[in-house]
Amino acid sequence: MTAETPAVVTGEPAPAGPSGDVGGTAVRVAGISIALLATVVTAVLELQLSALRTGAIGAILDGNSPYAGSGAPLPLAVPLAIGLNLAISWFAVSTTGRRWAAGPPWALWTLIMLAAAGTRTSEGDYLVGGTNWVALVTILAGSLTFAVYVYRMILTPLNRDSELSGSV
Repeated sequence: MTAETPAVVTGEPAPAGPSGDVGGTAVRVAGISIALLATVVTAVLELQLSALRTGAIGAILDGNSPYAGSGAPLPLAVPLAIGLNLAISWFAVSTTGRRWAAGPPWALWTLIMLAAAGTRTSEGDYLVGGTNWVALVTILAGSLTFAVYVYRMILTPLNRDSELSGSV
């Protein structure tokens, strides 16, 4: 003798089971993976550009390394860090549909920058020296870009009518 309990109708669809959303999970994993890969590529590019100087064009024309140039530093890495970190944050959140997805690229980017600032080459030089103001401003602006993006998401209320839970 078993008592059957009547089903409660709430008007909301039943949540998908563990195997019901395989396609969505694959998209989320691919989205966060691509965001992390883009984070590594852009962090290395920004570190390389932080050492660029105005004399680099003349050095390239002479057949030398662009890092052998002299002159004033070119702050190309700063706007690049702001724009690319904003794009990576947006991509991670948009593809995964989760607000937390901006966190892993932010943490990875910051760890790469801090590791570069504290690492010495085999000659004893730092990768990012204390006199390279472009690299220091790039680290500050890039990390603040992630922080501002996440803060703006925190202030934005959840869209309850969305198909994805936690989406922006």
